[in-house]
Amino acid sequence: MDFTVNDHNIFAIVFVTFMASALLVPIVRKTAIHIGALDIPNKRKVHHHPIPRLGGLAVFFSFLLGYMLYARSSIQMLSILIGGFIIIVMGIVDDIKPIRARYKFLMQIVAAAVVAIYGGMLFNDISMFGIDLTFPYPLNYVITIIFIVAITNAINLIDGIDGLSSGIASIYFLTIAIIAVILNKFNGLDITLSLIMLGATLGFLLHNFPPASIFLGDTGSNFIGFMISVIALVGFKTATISSLIVPLVILAIPITDTLLAIFRRLLKGENIAQADKEHLHHQLLNMKFSTRKTVLIIYMIDILFALVSIFYVLGDGKIALCIYLFLMVCLLFLVLKTNILFDHNKK
Repeated sequence: MDFTVNDHNIFAIVFVTFMASALLVPIVRKTAIHIGALDIPNKRKVHHHPIPRLGGLAVFFSFLLGYMLYARSSIQMLSILIGGFIIIVMGIVDDIKPIRARYKFLMQIVAAAVVAIYGGMLFNDISMFGIDLTFPYPLNYVITIIFIVAITNAINLIDGIDGLSSGIASIYFLTIAIIAVILNKFNGLDITLSLIMLGATLGFLLHNFPPASIFLGDTGSNFIGFMISVIALVGFKTATISSLIVPLVILAIPITDTLLAIFRRLLKGENIAQADKEHLHHQLLNMKFSTRKTVLIIYMIDILFALVSIFYVLGDGKIALCIYLFLMVCLLFLVLKTNILFDHNKK
C-alpha cells in the first residue's frame, strides 16, 4: 500500500478515525460493563461510582482502521502493529483483573524491543542543546527501549482524572500535525500516524471529557503512550522532527509529573511503582478546582509548551526559550506550593 498525506486529505484522515472512535466507544462501554471491566472507586481515585474501562479498545480499533485506509505497509509499520497489539493484550488483561506492575513493565519492554529490533528504529545519535551524542551497539537498543517504556509509563501515570491523558495526547498529535504543515512535510510515517491517532483520541475524548462515561483503562493509556513514543522516534529518524527537544517539550507535563512522582516516592521510601494521590492534577483538585477546570488548566499549560516546540521549529529560538523558562518557573512555583514533593500538612 502506498499512500501520501497531503493538505487535501488531512481532514479526511482525522474525520474518519474520529467518527470510528466516537461510534465504537458506546459498544466498548457496554462490553466492559458486561464482562465486569469496571474502575471501582477507592480513597486514591477521584470518581465516586464504578466507571467502565477498556475505552482504549475504541482508540485501537480506530487506529487499525486508519492504518488500513491511509498508512503505508512497511517493516516499521508492522513492528508498530505487533508492539501495539502486545500492549493492548496486556491492557485488556489488566483492566479485567489487575496484574502486577513487574509483569506490565516486562510486556512494555517486549513491545519496545519489537520496535527497536524488528522495526530497526533506533536512537543511534542525538543532538540536543548543541551537544551531539552517539550510541554504539548495543547501547542504541537500550536507549531506544528505555525511551519507549518511559514515555508509555508517563502517559499511563497521568491518567488519573477524566479526559487528562486523552486530551494531552490529542494536543501532542495535533502539534506534530501543525509542525508537518509548517515544514510542508507530509510523507513521513509519523505524520500519518499522528493524524490517525488525533482522530481516534478526539473521538474517544467526546465520551471521556468530564464527566466521563468511560475510561481509557490501562488498555488505552499504555497504547496511547506507546504510540506517542513511537511517533517521536519515527519523526526523529525521518528528520521530520530534527531535534528530540520538540517531542520532549510537548510532553513536558507528563514527563515532569512522572519525574516528580519518582522523586516523591523515593523521598518517602516508597516503591516507585506505588500509586498515590499527589500528582499535579490531584494538587489542583486540592485547591478546590473542579475536575473540568483542573483538566482545562493542564490543557492550557500543555498547549503553551506545545507552542514552545512550534516556535522552536520556526527557528525563533529566543521566543521559544523565553516561554519555556517562564513555564518551568511557574511549574517550579506550583511544585513548591503544593504537596507534590513534600507534605506541607505534616507536622
